[in-house]
Amino acid sequence: MIKKIAHIAVVVPDLTEANRFWVDALGLEMDRVEEVPEQAVDVAFLPVGESNVELLRPIDEVSGVARYLEKRGPGIHHICFEVDDIAATLARLKSFDIPLINEEPTIDRHGTKIAFVHPKGTGGVLVELYERP
Repeated sequence: MIKKIAHIAVVVPDLTEANRFWVDALGLEMDRVEEVPEQAVDVAFLPVGESNVELLRPIDEVSGVARYLEKRGPGIHHICFEVDDIAATLARLKSFDIPLINEEPTIDRHGTKIAFVHPKGTGGVLVELYERP
C-alpha cells in the first residue's frame, strides 16, 4: 500500500543556481545536502509537508542522472512513493506485467529499501518505491 509521496526529484546542473528559485524566490527551506555516491549525485532536500522536493546534481559525467541531464535537460526526474511493503508492491506490479528496473529492492546506507519502476510501464514517468526501516 502506498503511504505517501516521499519526494519529487528534480535534476539540476547547479544547486546554487537552482536555490535561487526553490529557496530564495519560492521560500522553501533547505534541510540539508548529501552526497549519494551510489547514484553519483548531490541531493538537496527541501521539505514540503511530509514530503520533499529533492534537487539532484550529478557529480560525474557517466551516471544515469548525468545522462538524463545531458539528454533531456533540467526538470522532473522521478516521483517517489513510500510504501509499507516493497516486496508486495513489486509482486503486485509484476502481476500486472509492469516492467521494473529493479526486480529486487536495493538497500541504501540508511537501511531504506528502494526499487525503480520502468517508465515504459507508467506512461513515461520514472517511479521510485521506498520502504523505510
